[in-house]
Amino acid sequence: QVQLVESGGGLVQAGGSLKLFCTASGRASAMNWYRQTPGNERGFVAGIIGGSSTNYADSVKGRFTISRDDITNTVYLQMDSLKPEDTATYYCDAVTVIDRQYKNYWGQGTHSAVSS
Repeated sequence: QVQLVESGGGLVQAGGSLKLFCTASGRASAMNWYRQTPGNERGFVAGIIGGSSTNYADSVKGRFTISRDDITNTVYLQMDSLKPEDTATYYCDAVTVIDRQYKNYWGQGTHSAVSS
């Protein structure tokens, strides 16, 4: 069982920056950020496997950067050049692999709002 605690959301003007934090209670093979707005499905934002293999949604490429600290089991999402359409609740996802079984754990979400 992995528990996740997210923080770092807030309100910022368009063009500004926010940094999200997610600390896991245990080691995860991959960690991801998703986001969701009311009435919509949760969508992939960024992911990191191991220490350096990263992947981004097209909508955030070049603006968001995901990184992780394996000593503290923390994943970060640096969000720059924010746009109003980035307003959402952001969820951290940790993926563990035990005996070839994949399991996802989710955080409680942290809300980020971008004003125009």
